[in-house]
Amino acid sequence: MRGSLLELLILHLAIWPGSSVCGLYIGHPDSFYFGVGKVERDQVEDCARRKGMDVEEAERWLAPVLNYIHGAIPREEAA
Repeated sequence: MRGSLLELLILHLAIWPGSSVCGLYIGHPDSFYFGVGKVERDQVEDCARRKGMDVEEAERWLAPVLNYIHGAIPREEAA
């Protein structure tokens, strides 16, 4: 491997090898960790609009955190 690990991380914006694990741990007595909840379609639509992508692409990227079935027709549109 040529160069340092820091150089590798900066140049490629990724950790190598892919099985590596990285985390930021805050050691303050008042700190706490939280989980990220599931997102609804209106949040996906807003995210897609702000990122300049269509909703289907945003759904593909956000699939693990969707709180609805990917590609399903919203109730308002189905009626």
